[in-house]
Amino acid sequence: MTSLKSSASGSPRAAVIGDVVSWRRVGDRTALLRRLDRVLAAANDRFETVTPWRVTVGDEFQASFAGLGEALRASSWVSLALGDDAEEHAVEVRHGIGWGGAEVLEREPFFEDGPAWWAARDAIDDVEAQSRRPGLGTRRTSFRVAPDVDGPDPALVEALLVCRDQVVQSLSTRSRRLLRGVLEGRSQAELAASEGISASAVSQRVRRDGLTALAEVDELLRRVR
Repeated sequence: MTSLKSSASGSPRAAVIGDVVSWRRVGDRTALLRRLDRVLAAANDRFETVTPWRVTVGDEFQASFAGLGEALRASSWVSLALGDDAEEHAVEVRHGIGWGGAEVLEREPFFEDGPAWWAARDAIDDVEAQSRRPGLGTRRTSFRVAPDVDGPDPALVEALLVCRDQVVQSLSTRSRRLLRGVLEGRSQAELAASEGISASAVSQRVRRDGLTALAEVDELLRRVR
């Protein structure tokens, strides 16, 4: 689904900047970067981007999307995939999402800039600061709209993200794996086989941990442009 499209700075889009939490404490960074490349390649196949997911520098990676809903869905999936403790080099990540104009300034080497990216940078800086506040340690995603740009109400989007981050971060590692499987459309029998548990145990976790509700949120976000 990957595409690469030029956009005038006045054309709004959702820019996403991600980074690895506690990057400096990662042991084998080379192996982690290889895994990050694999996850982002899978995300590019799964979600519709304007500019594809790619690692930029050090612990950072980014992508942009025509609609906010797809940006929110994709960033959530990337977080779940990279946090899978069944995989080597599992890590937590945070995302800053900005809404505004953007444009491709150079293609070789690729460089894109504009208000959407500046807003995304403000958002990721803000979510890092928020996560250090008492009671907000679960914050992993934040959203900002560039100045003088019509866009989604930031307060409404932030309210969604505060709640979603709290619920997802409160899940056990197994339940996060099951959530990713549910979002990918895998059956409960398939998930049970991959986890080595009964289908009944999967069903109980899906109901108890609110995974169906989180899947409904993901489905509703498909409609958000």
